[in-house]
Amino acid sequence: MKKQNVRTLSLIVCTFTYLLVGAAVFDALESETEKKRWEALDAIEKMVINKYNISPDDFRVMETVVLKTEPHKAGQQWKFAGAFYYATTVLTTIGYGHSTPNTIGGKLFTMCYAIVGIPLGLVMFQSIGERLNKFSSFVIQGVKRMLGCRDVQASELNLICVVTTLSSLTIAGGAAAFSRYEGWSYFDSVYYCFITLTTIGFGDMVALQKDDALDKKPEYVVFSLIFILFGLAIVAASLNLLVLRFVTMNTEDERRDEAEALQAAQGAVRLEGDVITANGSILSGQVGETSSVSSGQSVCSCSCMWCGVSGQRRYSVRRRHTLSRGGSGNGGGGGGGLLPLQPLDPQGAAQHTHRASI
Repeated sequence: MKKQNVRTLSLIVCTFTYLLVGAAVFDALESETEKKRWEALDAIEKMVINKYNISPDDFRVMETVVLKTEPHKAGQQWKFAGAFYYATTVLTTIGYGHSTPNTIGGKLFTMCYAIVGIPLGLVMFQSIGERLNKFSSFVIQGVKRMLGCRDVQASELNLICVVTTLSSLTIAGGAAAFSRYEGWSYFDSVYYCFITLTTIGFGDMVALQKDDALDKKPEYVVFSLIFILFGLAIVAASLNLLVLRFVTMNTEDERRDEAEALQAAQGAVRLEGDVITANGSILSGQVGETSSVSSGQSVCSCSCMWCGVSGQRRYSVRRRHTLSRGGSGNGGGGGGGLLPLQPLDPQGAAQHTHRASI
């Protein structure tokens, strides 16, 4: 089995195993809390219904109104500032879900916009990540020269350390700002920054969604958009160093296999119906045949001029019977390819009709 097939199968097994482990951990951490919250909410619902003497249907209407009103607390979602924020979440595939189109035209344009915008965004962030890694390598080389290091080249480990540091600083700085503007705890702000920059985008915590922030806090809107775009560029640089390295391993293995096959083909000797490679293995044909070779058609690449036409001698080319098809070269039972040339009896030579050729 090829190396890339083994790697692909291993990745599938590891991924499903990781999913199972994750499901078990989340079940242990969240299931009890979910049950308690549901019981508390159900008790509050019954209390409100009994206190204000309203029907369950009326309570559902009130619940829907509260949920639908929540996005409007940020201001007008579909004016230019809110629309730009929405377009950013589409292009970056964050998809908070805080604001969604309601018209058929809006939904249709979202699909068309995403078809073009998502690949464009991926290429842009990928290119920015490559430039950032290039700049980081220059900085690392300069620092190494200042420190008097013998090897001033920036290794992948150096770049990973730099990008990881930049990512940590970006998340830490963004969390401090969001904690101040949104009133979240610092840990929740770190959680929001991580979920945003990894484009998971649950939507449970979304910035710019209260106190008419879209209309009354333009500086906060600008900061949020710059944070998303710059942070995703940092993440793209990390993906360049980590994920894409593993993705390209299959391509490298395929190229290596093709090069080895080409090298083996160049070193192969073809005998009537058989291909014998440079290491002596038979790729096709039948084992155990005996072929005759005239002295004028030597198995070497030269023409032996000392052999006259009138005095031609005939030789037999024999293969070892122990040589197995596809065997490997000189090792073990693989055999050693061809036995030494032996003269044929002039009378017996007529019995062999096919000749060996290079």
